Amino acid sequence: MRLLIVGGYGTFGGRIIQLLENEPRLTVIVAGRSLAKAEAWCKSRGAVAAQLMPAAFDRDGDLAAQLESLRPDTLVDASGPFQAYGEGRYRLIEACIGQGINYLDLADGSDFVAGVRAFDAAAKQAGLFVLSGVSSFPVLTAAAVRRLSCAMVRIDTIKGGIAPSPYAGVGENVIRAIAGYAGQPVELMRDGIKAQGHPLTEQMRYTIAPPGRVPLKNTLFSLVDVPDLRALAELWPQAKTIWMGAGPVPEILHRALIGLAWLVRIGLVRSLAPLAPLMHWATNRLRWGEHRGGMFVLVEGADPAGTQLKCSWHLLAEGDDGPLIPSMAVEALVRKALDGRMPATGARPAVNDLELADYEALFAGRTIYSGFRDDTAGDPGKPLYAELLGEAWQGVPEKIRAMHDHAKTAEGRASVERGSNFLSRITAWLIGFPGPGTDIPVRVRFDVDKAEETWTRTFGTHSFSSRQFAGQGRSERLLCERFGPLTFAMTLVAEEGKLSLVLRGWSVLGLPLPMWLCPRSASFETVENGRFRFHVEISHPLTGLIVRYRGRLEPVD
Repeated sequence: MRLLIVGGYGTFGGRIIQLLENEPRLTVIVAGRSLAKAEAWCKSRGAVAAQLMPAAFDRDGDLAAQLESLRPDTLVDASGPFQAYGEGRYRLIEACIGQGINYLDLADGSDFVAGVRAFDAAAKQAGLFVLSGVSSFPVLTAAAVRRLSCAMVRIDTIKGGIAPSPYAGVGENVIRAIAGYAGQPVELMRDGIKAQGHPLTEQMRYTIAPPGRVPLKNTLFSLVDVPDLRALAELWPQAKTIWMGAGPVPEILHRALIGLAWLVRIGLVRSLAPLAPLMHWATNRLRWGEHRGGMFVLVEGADPAGTQLKCSWHLLAEGDDGPLIPSMAVEALVRKALDGRMPATGARPAVNDLELADYEALFAGRTIYSGFRDDTAGDPGKPLYAELLGEAWQGVPEKIRAMHDHAKTAEGRASVERGSNFLSRITAWLIGFPGPGTDIPVRVRFDVDKAEETWTRTFGTHSFSSRQFAGQGRSERLLCERFGPLTFAMTLVAEEGKLSLVLRGWSVLGLPLPMWLCPRSASFETVENGRFRFHVEISHPLTGLIVRYRGRLEPVD
């Protein structure tokens, strides 16, 4: 296949090539207005399996002549911003159909993607596929909704959001698109009627938390103008509310953008387009936080019996793998075409051309994790840990599940080590940790009161207790444990036969405290030689070791 990528050395075009350059069956034409930039980009990739060929391509020039010269089988428009194409915005599609070339684009504008259907008859007559919006919004979201709603006969609400890493690198055309629609009216479904929304002036908070993984921090999402607002309404016309957002970080910059969007909404400013260069500079220079990103889709509806259901799909991407996800839809379609599984002919939004299984095959080789959560109000007697872990609970060793599911009291033996300096001893005394010793009899009593559990730990004759409960608000999806005035928010991580507790926040009397002041913790549960084992180690940079206790437990009647 000869694949022409317009904007091939740009942000999204470059990532498409990065995903496909190991494919020896491909000749990838890396095209843009600057031949020198295309040549430099191809050289920077080194030796790859695909053949990379630089080319000059001007979308405002003689398209038919340029396409005839390059002779691609498929063209990918990865340039944009599609919202700003103006008159003749479909010239490239028309030229591709005229030259017998298949077409894909990464359009993120709802109007542009919806208008592609006008070329359906012409594409079918030419035996071509013309697919628009081939990106996370709306292809991945639509695939997630299909999976989430498979047990539903009615869908009431669809919400979703993407939270990019602050280090993802955002292209100038993406920023120009955001600046163009910020605060401007867009059409969406709200409470069963067509209504107007104003991007970046409507917000919701959400925690992206694939079961058994360290979640993203609770994120502020703002409404964005993406193809999903129309495409999903056409796929599920019974849905009363459809809302899609983006959660860029750092949040302080996000809130500054929200303020600017409000200036547009109330009419003090016509558009943020003149600020696009400044916004691009700030987004790619003023960045801090975790190099992680994610995405969620939430669906509410009813099953055949009329029971209300609420479920969600969560995706988490570590490091540099996250920025590749928006380009993976193109990768999946190209690889399927190379294997002889061509998309159906016609022109349309690409919402039905990929399923989650297609994405999951691409995620498998990367640090990208996804999973489902049942958020329906369920059994009040469900164990706290099972509720927080979701579908990951079944992957936890049975001995650990039994300790949290059935045990009311457990007994065993343990060893305790304490820090030696004055500060660590004072800290351990204030919290009530036991004194040092080896082979100490230990007893743990679990008292369940509604959604909370009180753990009373007795080492020899010394007892101390804490309360555990599911976090709310910014601690959503986290296990909170309270020792007197201190509350620690932790995530439950289930992997490799071990259940670990990873600190994500802490507070005193409800007042959040900075993490750099927080004690360090290494706590986990595991199974060794058929026995439940625990390990708890707490330290602080100022005090060193505070306490370390470890041992074994068995449930007792």
